[in-house]
Amino acid sequence: MCGVFGWMVKQAHCPGRNTLVKLTDMMSHRGPDSSGYVLHTTHDNDYSIGFGHRRLSLIDLSRLGHQPMWSADKTSCIIFNGEIYNYLELRTELEALGEKFVTSSMADKRKELGEVRKTVSSFSLVSRP
Repeated sequence: MCGVFGWMVKQAHCPGRNTLVKLTDMMSHRGPDSSGYVLHTTHDNDYSIGFGHRRLSLIDLSRLGHQPMWSADKTSCIIFNGEIYNYLELRTELEALGEKFVTSSMADKRKELGEVRKTVSSFSLVSRP
């Protein structure tokens, strides 16, 4: 399984991007295929939110499955780790409803829907609204 890392700390105590990268990369054995990082400050500038992801590519082997993933409008971000066992059935159902997928990754639509429904799964999910 992939590796995920995150923090939410007071902005005054934010260790910074270099620390975020180092801590995430300590999980390289969990995801040797790629890594991604996001560091943001809350709207009120009080907190720093950092996400890190180490990718183990199993379903979508392309670069399109890289995480963190952003929503189409760039207002939310997601890192995802786990397995949605009924992924193909859910994808078929969503496509029939007109949903478009950019990747064949299980995380693709999680970033857009913002909810977990009808999943038979085992996973962790971190998002930034």
